[in-house]
Amino acid sequence: MDLLVIAIYMCAMIGIGWYSKRRAQTESDFLVAGRRLGPMLYAGTMAALVMGGGATVGGVGLGYQFGISGMWLVFNMAFGVLLISVVFAARINRLRVYTVSQMLELRYGPGSSVISGIVMFSYTLMISVTSTIAYGSIFAVLFDFGKVPAILLGGGVVVCYSVLGGMWSITLTDFVQFLIKTVGMFAILLPLALMRAGGFEGLHANLPQTAFSLTHIGVGTIFTYFFLYVFTMVIGQDLWQRVFTARSDRVAKWAGTVAAGYGFCYALAGALIGMSAKVLLPEIADRDDVYTEVVRHVLPAGLAGLVVAGALAAIMSTSSGALIATATVAKEDIINVLRKHHVGASADQQHDEVRNTRWYILGFGMLMIAIACALKDVVAGLTIASAILVGGLLVPILGGMFWQRGTSRGALASIFVGTVLTLGSMTVMGDIYANTPIFAGLTGSLITFVVVSLLDTPTPAAVLREWNRRSSPSQAPEKAEIPVTTQEGSF
Repeated sequence: MDLLVIAIYMCAMIGIGWYSKRRAQTESDFLVAGRRLGPMLYAGTMAALVMGGGATVGGVGLGYQFGISGMWLVFNMAFGVLLISVVFAARINRLRVYTVSQMLELRYGPGSSVISGIVMFSYTLMISVTSTIAYGSIFAVLFDFGKVPAILLGGGVVVCYSVLGGMWSITLTDFVQFLIKTVGMFAILLPLALMRAGGFEGLHANLPQTAFSLTHIGVGTIFTYFFLYVFTMVIGQDLWQRVFTARSDRVAKWAGTVAAGYGFCYALAGALIGMSAKVLLPEIADRDDVYTEVVRHVLPAGLAGLVVAGALAAIMSTSSGALIATATVAKEDIINVLRKHHVGASADQQHDEVRNTRWYILGFGMLMIAIACALKDVVAGLTIASAILVGGLLVPILGGMFWQRGTSRGALASIFVGTVLTLGSMTVMGDIYANTPIFAGLTGSLITFVVVSLLDTPTPAAVLREWNRRSSPSQAPEKAEIPVTTQEGSF
């Protein structure tokens, strides 16, 4: 029964991708769902993207190990969504671009997209790879497969519906996945696990007092989660690409805030499920197995399949979102820039762009699956990619938004110094999980950005005028797509 439920779910995802294919007629449709998502679809797809495998399987596992303080991982992810929604979403939605690097080029002028694109590409690819390994592990247990066949099965489903409809199919599948995991976590697993554990009285009676301390996980760990996950939410291409799908500033701001509120509730639910599992199954050795084990222990056949499908939904949402982000960054910020290619406006050219983007997604989907089959230390790879993203890109992105004196050379030098210092500090310390490399990268990036910008010739007035026009709330965004290009004088 459980396998039947999961098989139906997987077929439904491919069916939604096929249905969405006819809606993806232009590059805007394919990459950003035509920039016309309303509040319900937008909030659902944003919540589905962020509350993925790390938030679901990882959040429950941390609750099992550290009690209520296990919520901090997911809490900081949700706080990142809140920050980007309240402070930045309306502004970046008005820019009418496709990538973070295009925002940098719009703000500073031509020349910054390739290096920032390479940094962002590394991050989004690692997100897609780690998500692929996560749902591959679940498939391996469910179907008694080896690691490689399980990754091929799950990865094949994700690549299939992503190639078919692009962001439209990802949005619709995300919304269905959001509903499934919400029912699975909040309506089924949380109440039944708590009830089997004896309710809150049972938790207090059977768990040590440290399980109810908000700092039991460690203050240093909380700060690490903050710097890694809040800022990666704020500047990551996967979230920005969701922001670009909103039909208005108001949707981007308020529906995103709703998604963040959902994330805070998800953080608490995961920790409580993990604490209940600690009471029921105190001998689980690997915290990543807690979610699957508590589902098996608490739920009957059928319901267990639905809840496992919810975990798969969460992980596959993150994987598909990161995959299309990877393909978009590679195509728009690296390949097209190096080829000095820009998108035309005719229907035939738009159709060609959609077809080309499908090939990019297929190619990088195959690369994602291949790396997932070969990679062992996925947490290390993800941590390094996230640290480089924050250390290298946070300052030029936020600096460009809030400091008009920042220049293109300042941004490029900032990206280079921040990335090198982050990687160098990790190498010297021999500890990729320490906070020092991120602080070193951010400090060096900030100093370099300010000093080089002040020594440099100010950004041309024409560039700043166009930036201010596109980002100003008093200017309604144009309906037509205005892609940033590398042609001098064109934005």
